[in-house]
Amino acid sequence: MAPALIVDGRASARQLYRVPQLPFSQDVFTTEERETLTPYFGNVENQVFVLTNLPEVVKGALFARYSRSAKSLRRLFLDEFLGQVQTVGSVKIAIGLERAERLYDKVFSEYGDDSVAQLGGAHVACEGVSNVLTKVLERGRLMAYLEQSTRYVPYTDRPNGHWKYVTPAEITKEVLRHEYTTCLNRAFETYSRWLAPLQNHFRRLHPNSEKDTEGVYKAAIRAKSLDALRGLLPAATRSNVGIYGSGQAYEALLLNMRAHQLVETRDLADQMLLELRKVIPAFLTRVDREERGVRWTRYIANRHTDTAAIAAKVLDDTDIEPRPEVTLTDFDPEGEIKVVAAALYPTSHLPQDQLVSIARAMSVEERIRVLRAYIGDRGNRRHRPGRAFEQSAYNFDVLSDYGAFRDLQRRRMLSIDWQRLTTSHGYIQPAAIDDVGATTDWQRVMHESAELHARLTAEHASLLSQYAVSMAYRIRFYMTMNAREAMHVIELRTTPQGHPAYRRVCQTMHRLIADQAGHKAIAEAMVFTNHSKVELERLAAERATERKRQKIG
Repeated sequence: MAPALIVDGRASARQLYRVPQLPFSQDVFTTEERETLTPYFGNVENQVFVLTNLPEVVKGALFARYSRSAKSLRRLFLDEFLGQVQTVGSVKIAIGLERAERLYDKVFSEYGDDSVAQLGGAHVACEGVSNVLTKVLERGRLMAYLEQSTRYVPYTDRPNGHWKYVTPAEITKEVLRHEYTTCLNRAFETYSRWLAPLQNHFRRLHPNSEKDTEGVYKAAIRAKSLDALRGLLPAATRSNVGIYGSGQAYEALLLNMRAHQLVETRDLADQMLLELRKVIPAFLTRVDREERGVRWTRYIANRHTDTAAIAAKVLDDTDIEPRPEVTLTDFDPEGEIKVVAAALYPTSHLPQDQLVSIARAMSVEERIRVLRAYIGDRGNRRHRPGRAFEQSAYNFDVLSDYGAFRDLQRRRMLSIDWQRLTTSHGYIQPAAIDDVGATTDWQRVMHESAELHARLTAEHASLLSQYAVSMAYRIRFYMTMNAREAMHVIELRTTPQGHPAYRRVCQTMHRLIADQAGHKAIAEAMVFTNHSKVELERLAAERATERKRQKIG
């Protein structure tokens, strides 16, 4: 069912009075477990830690499992992966490390060859961070991320008696802190209370067929229910993120995090730097040097502050004009012609501008024939054509719920930027919420979220108020991508198992490329775009997973 849309209307961390964070699912390890973990993790106490002395395939598999588990990474390792690695005791692998570090320091620091920092990388786990912070962590293009999913992990447990959300250190007034925790506690309670009724509702709506095992059916029903409820969760909701990146990518990430307004972000940057220096210290020597990284961080912070100040003056009293969920704001009318010319270019001896003239004179049918030959017989969506499709670009302005934004934001090779999360753009309410009689509770959570957001905005003129905003509220962001990246995003995010919110966004993008831009040959090349209506999104995917399990025993 389609959702119903309801529209409502820098001090440093060390200068702040620090309020201790509530515990977040902190594991307690036995002495034996701690000894077992020590060779493989940078520490066994903190929320940020590097992975060491593990084969790359084990690191990748750990992170993949991590995204669909409620367990911490170290607990997952003990429970499911310990038998797959060779015990190395407490000995660290350091053969040639001292000489290598001297060489890197000479090339990287003295000669300034930043490309050297692309040759070494590290796996880092960040646990119990807010969904506000996950978007900062996942901003870089040249890194790989896996984030705990709200589709597979229910937020119904209360480790140490506390719901899984971050209380910002900036909230020091006891009255406001009480309002904050009361509001978020009620949101999590509402989420937990409606999970069982929603699962029962979807079971009645989509009875199990004889060909599906109970495990397959149960997983699909639970995913459907969690998809419908995730809008109740605030942006403060805790998540786990696994990251792999080069030294250069981590340096860029840390510089931006150290310049960020939010204490949570700056504190995590300090923890990450400490951990990363255990495995790739030579690549991060500049981060906290006064004349290098500190100066760089100050530049980033000042740039953000100055831009915000001038924007407030220039845009003050400007009303927001209404827009649809997805708007194609810019494209090259001759983009498709340029793609056809680029497709012909490698196999010809003609200059590029001559090929453009030839492509311009072609009919749509002729251009389609060229691109059909160029893309070939695509067996699946991973078979993508070459760089000719990079000759056409599209800019989409999107106004979707925060949950859908979280899924689309991780597409890293395109250009994406977003505005501050607020309650001013209204929220999305899935039709199933009304079907089970949860509308009153849903709207109460949205109302309380908006009131708390307003209180935090009045008290703290910063990004802090984002923590209070429920994920059902809409956020505005743009995505600029060439046709090759558009093919990847649109085909991936319209698959039947996808969330209805981002499926709808990407289906609209596909139609706009064909109809508004008039690039019908490019749109036709996106053969794995799926415009079908799917009632139980995860069912086919769970069936496929079950077949794979049976095949490997």
